[in-house]
Amino acid sequence: MNTRKTAIITGAGQGIGLAIAEKLAAESVNLVLNDLEEGLIQDACKKISHQFGMAAVAIPGDSSDQEIINKMIETALTQFGSVDIVVANSGITLFGNFLEYSREDFMAVTKVNQVGTFFLTQAAALVMKKQSNGGSILLTSSVTAHQSHENLAAYAMSKAAIEMLAKNLVLELAPFGIRINCVAPGATMTSRTALDPKYERTWSNLTPLGKPASPEDIAAAAAFLVSDAAKHVTGQTLVVDGGWTSISPSPYD
Repeated sequence: MNTRKTAIITGAGQGIGLAIAEKLAAESVNLVLNDLEEGLIQDACKKISHQFGMAAVAIPGDSSDQEIINKMIETALTQFGSVDIVVANSGITLFGNFLEYSREDFMAVTKVNQVGTFFLTQAAALVMKKQSNGGSILLTSSVTAHQSHENLAAYAMSKAAIEMLAKNLVLELAPFGIRINCVAPGATMTSRTALDPKYERTWSNLTPLGKPASPEDIAAAAAFLVSDAAKHVTGQTLVVDGGWTSISPSPYD
């Protein structure tokens, strides 16, 4: 009988999602990993299997697609026998001035960030309820849900909605021993943000702790929230931003 926990993580091909997957693999958690880019997620699974000796199954595809959601759930149950942890990490950012923002971009952000998160959470909660031994769900929010950020109205709205979802679902999920929380990263050095040659210096100057986060910083917070060490924590958002939201200087000043 497999006694190890099983986690589903979306957006796990690189950056924060991959760091969370690696952190949980180091803690002997079986993994079902998703990313839109098949090459990235296949490579991530191979890396984790080689480095940590843990089973990691790749499910490429759009995390907001109900068929992909169902496939992730079914794979976890078929391969490992349970769904214990879900990290709804997939998200997209499409910058744009509010007065000129297109319906197409708004719907794209909403589809991945809100619709995908909502229905993955629903599917996982139904399984966790049936298993009768609880579970932990983590949603990836952002500091933009707490402080205004230029050209990110749609993205910030989607992340604020995710945090409200976590708060609201405490009422429905707590009776089944299911915890739900959010982690809200601030500026983080990933392969994407590293493409901006000014990013690290700008956010080092703006962040009270003197540097942007690493993906591993976010992963450490995420791993705590889904672990038994946080067994009495639910409906909360943990901001990991080096203190930026305390003073919120704009990167555009």
